[in-house]
Amino acid sequence: MSAATTRWWLVRHAPVPCPHGRIHGRLDVACDTSDDEDFRQLARRIPAQAALVESGLMRCRQTTGALEAAGLVLPPPMIEPDLAEQDFGRWQGCSWMELEAAKDEDLPGFWTDPAHAVPPGGESFARMCERVAGALARQSALLAGRDILAVVHAGTVRAALAEALSLPPEQALRFAVQPLSLTRLDRLTEGWRVECVNVTAV
Repeated sequence: MSAATTRWWLVRHAPVPCPHGRIHGRLDVACDTSDDEDFRQLARRIPAQAALVESGLMRCRQTTGALEAAGLVLPPPMIEPDLAEQDFGRWQGCSWMELEAAKDEDLPGFWTDPAHAVPPGGESFARMCERVAGALARQSALLAGRDILAVVHAGTVRAALAEALSLPPEQALRFAVQPLSLTRLDRLTEGWRVECVNVTAV
């Protein structure tokens, strides 16, 4: 690996049990780390002693802990709040079905333009893309030439792909990002290279 190449290993946290499909956003909810085999497979893909970056939310800490229990050797995490999930404001904790049933006045506008509409009291996905891009640039400069494991969220991965591929936010929202999936991005001197997206255990 060239000294000028910084490799990002973006892992979405483990699944959050939620039969009603509630919007979690910035809520600090727990995840399910019981699938030992998935964690073992993921741990084998990630280089030991990679710099560790987390969003600061519990579901990311729990995912990191399960990776370490599966044998991955990691340093203490650096907390990067700008890699947190999109802030859905007062919608957090609700399900989309509940919002539809309540005829939430802000919901139609959101579905018209989900990339740029701002949930009440929250932020747009477009704004999230801006802060994630800033965090990627900042950490890539700080940890230049290193492997970086970032245990983050689905929205964070989509925003990182928007930055790497110079995509508008509405196109980045089309990416599927499964729990415990791996997305690999390389930061090169001349720009970004995408190695893989949404790789899950087989």
